[in-house]
Amino acid sequence: MKTELFGVSFEQATMSSAVSQILDAARHAQKGLVVTPNVDHIVMLQDDADMRRIYKGALFRYADGMPIVWLSRLVNKNPLPERVAGSDLLIALCEKSAGTGLTLYFMGGNPGVAEKAAQKLREQYNGLNIVGTWCPPMGFEHDPDENERIITDINSRNVDILFIGVGAPKQEKWADAHIERLKVGPILCVGASFDFAAGTTKRAPKWIQKIGFEWIWRLVSDPGRLWKRYLVQDSRFLPLALKEILKAKSSA
Repeated sequence: MKTELFGVSFEQATMSSAVSQILDAARHAQKGLVVTPNVDHIVMLQDDADMRRIYKGALFRYADGMPIVWLSRLVNKNPLPERVAGSDLLIALCEKSAGTGLTLYFMGGNPGVAEKAAQKLREQYNGLNIVGTWCPPMGFEHDPDENERIITDINSRNVDILFIGVGAPKQEKWADAHIERLKVGPILCVGASFDFAAGTTKRAPKWIQKIGFEWIWRLVSDPGRLWKRYLVQDSRFLPLALKEILKAKSSA
């Protein structure tokens, strides 16, 4: 069952059911993008036709943003059951895939971060099979030779689940551009998740995540980089949410 909001067809999934869906797709070598739209992504979609096309064609779309979940409960007869954050999805999939024989690959992060994340997760989950990591340099998406090296390495490792963490919309567009050549199963676009898993960036406490204020934690932690995104760009979410509320009322 799906929940329609902002032109996006979200999976009506809990974290547990999302993990089950992805693992099942991996076992059946079902290739496709797995995206976790948050407020920032919803705003981005308004002006980016390529991202709208990519999201429409994604294998799974999970809501990573409490405002989206809250809004679904206001306007939709089939509301979203809970938030499915990409960073939590990475950890949950590592836990549940450990010992199953499924293979994982981490692409992204600053130098050494993906490998550090992989090392920590292997120590935490016995039998976790992370078969490779790659840290692409800045501007890699425009470098045919670097893209060739990345694809060759991924394809040489028999990867069942590929995680890409280079930020939106770069990660989604890179995956979409090369998906035909990638010999993988599900491809998860997970943003800063490697930094959280590696411990190089501290994530908000669970209680802050649950009340939907993780963005404030991140803003305070890195204001120079994030103030424009959260305070200027993402302010456009409010009129978009109001439009969804009015649309729901008019069709009631």
